[in-house]
Amino acid sequence: MSEETAPEGNQGVRVALSSASVYPLAVHEAFAVSRSLGYDGVEVMVTNNHVSQNPDKLSALSRQYDQPIVAIHAPTLLLTQQVWGKAWTKVEMSAAMAAEVGAGTVVVHPPFRWQSGYAENFAEGVQRITAEYGVTVAVENMYPWRVRGREAKAYLPHWNPVPQSYEAITWDFSHAAIAGMDSLEEMRTLGDRLSHVHLTDGTTNGRDEHLLPGQGTQRCAESLEFLVNSGFTGVVAVEVSTRKAKGADERDKWLGETLAFARRHLGQAKET
Repeated sequence: MSEETAPEGNQGVRVALSSASVYPLAVHEAFAVSRSLGYDGVEVMVTNNHVSQNPDKLSALSRQYDQPIVAIHAPTLLLTQQVWGKAWTKVEMSAAMAAEVGAGTVVVHPPFRWQSGYAENFAEGVQRITAEYGVTVAVENMYPWRVRGREAKAYLPHWNPVPQSYEAITWDFSHAAIAGMDSLEEMRTLGDRLSHVHLTDGTTNGRDEHLLPGQGTQRCAESLEFLVNSGFTGVVAVEVSTRKAKGADERDKWLGETLAFARRHLGQAKET
């Protein structure tokens, strides 16, 4: 028998499954797949699905499948603009639900330019909600929108959270790829501000592909190894697209391969 050499450092990084990885199936499926494949928990993306909005039902699923809820992704996407009303309401309700179900992190996107009264005071509001609900509100890196080859200013103050004053950041490899950023270098820059990671991959073709790690241009393996060696204490949540999978077996194969990739580069590979 042989065992892969694990990187030195923190061996306790949890690998969770984002419910976005089984989209368009319901959140119930995310808990079932997470349990069957051996993930450490679930990140719930709040969508139009009523179960994803209900802390009691989510807690019941967590108990049923013995899968902790590690993060709540607030409905701050374009596709979820109708969920939970106004922008601040979305963040506050996500934080309240995270506290109720025992999730330590709330993932939010930067504000859109047209969200007046929200975008201008976003950083201060994030700090207030973090303190009030006792959860970490981690702002996710996005990417520039391009119209006819030119960048359209869609976010305020910016799609890139790194230079901003946010105390906690979620890093997404697919978004970094579209923006032409090197995730490994940005993680080094972020230091302790890096609170949560969306493991996926992408390219510079302008589409948010959410590929399996290793299928795109990002240095995913090296980035995971860096997390371990830097003492990262957050969660790595797998957020890959499986919509093109030919059935449940292929979907589970992709998600199992991604989990194995994460375990390997986080120094958690089992004996073989």
